[in-house]
Amino acid sequence: MKKPTNQLDEIEPRAIQRADIAPADGFSLVVDGHFKTHYGSETAAREAGAELLGRFPMLQILIYDAASRTRSPLQ
Repeated sequence: MKKPTNQLDEIEPRAIQRADIAPADGFSLVVDGHFKTHYGSETAAREAGAELLGRFPMLQILIYDAASRTRSPLQ
């Protein structure tokens, strides 16, 4: 007989990133003043921000650098 599996064992916990706390490392997109997606490199963050800005030109998108704690506008 097949042993029934418990669904709680199969679900992996998610790493939840809070939008009101600045990340400690890497680069993040700041969309209309809220932290969104986290990236490991600045070029990946800029590419994602440019693609998002192309689809939604009314958004204010900044790149947050966690190492220097600065926000720079997407050019």
